Amino acid sequence: MTDSPVRRVAVVLFEGFTVLDVYGPVQAFASARTARPDGSWHRHFEIVTVAEKAGPVKAGEGPTTHADYAFSDAPAYDILLVPDAVRALGLIERHRVDWMYAVPTMMHRIWRLPEAERTRFDVSSLRVVFHMAAPCPPWLKEAWIGWLGGERILELYGGTEAQAITFITGTEWLEHRGSVGRVLIGEMRVLDPDGHELPPGQVGEIWMRRGPDAPPTYRYVGANPKTRPGHWESLGDMGWKDEQGYLYLSDRETDMILVGGSNVYPAEVEAALEEHPAVASSCVIGLPDEEYGNLVHAIVHAVTPLTAEELGAFLGGRVAKYKRPRTFEFVTTPLRGDDGKVRRSALRAERLTSHPPPAR
Repeated sequence: MTDSPVRRVAVVLFEGFTVLDVYGPVQAFASARTARPDGSWHRHFEIVTVAEKAGPVKAGEGPTTHADYAFSDAPAYDILLVPDAVRALGLIERHRVDWMYAVPTMMHRIWRLPEAERTRFDVSSLRVVFHMAAPCPPWLKEAWIGWLGGERILELYGGTEAQAITFITGTEWLEHRGSVGRVLIGEMRVLDPDGHELPPGQVGEIWMRRGPDAPPTYRYVGANPKTRPGHWESLGDMGWKDEQGYLYLSDRETDMILVGGSNVYPAEVEAALEEHPAVASSCVIGLPDEEYGNLVHAIVHAVTPLTAEELGAFLGGRVAKYKRPRTFEFVTTPLRGDDGKVRRSALRAERLTSHPPPAR
């Protein structure tokens, strides 16, 4: 690491970020993305390893590496939690921030600002926008790539548990649209329910491990991992690989909706819904239906008045007919937190125990 008197600034655009020991191997405690109640302890902050492989940049007056911006030299940084889009852009301009962490929720908030307001800030100092923690709708990612350039937009996929991690640049993504990259750390396999590895193009459950003899990267508190022999673990994500080994996510196994024998992945429908300029956030769930087993129900937080008919027409050319919501429900509060997460199971449970959804 390069010593420098210049204070460098990192902006962390999500809440719940904790660094506990900045002088030794960093440990962090976080709520696991698998919704296990008590979270997991991490042996190290894995983004440091990924960032070191991402290549050098310059910050302040001296050369440094991306690993610096992963807080491995934490006393040199201000760590800012900025859930407000305008304030985030203002801080980037004021402090000449060149490294930004973001979840898609914040990317969406920034992009939905009026263009005149978004572009009045000077963000030319940004060299890297690293997004993670939740799926990024392809239209939104493409918009950011068009705004800042492909080499500035980086994406990481992996659990909080950090068994394995993929990485992709925006430039790569344009050639493999929708991918979260190739495995950079550890191993990942796509398996069928019987544990057989699936060929490219077929959707299955994603299993990962650090290595056949590698020690665990974490331990759960109050929960147990989903495992297979050989130290393989699953976070419950479904996906597939292409011929070149790029990974694509479908959705969580537990979130998938079976409609008349066909699989509907909520993340795909939500991405299409949130492409509408009036939709701030959405949550797609399955509700019981006598004819099809389940029907697709969309809960929508809109910033301006919308009707079910308008959204249905908007989705017409974006998702297949059987995937489109049969019912819509409009709410006045955000459906995703600043961390990009949506309380899907809780939202579904509330609707199953309360009055039926609106009429079709």
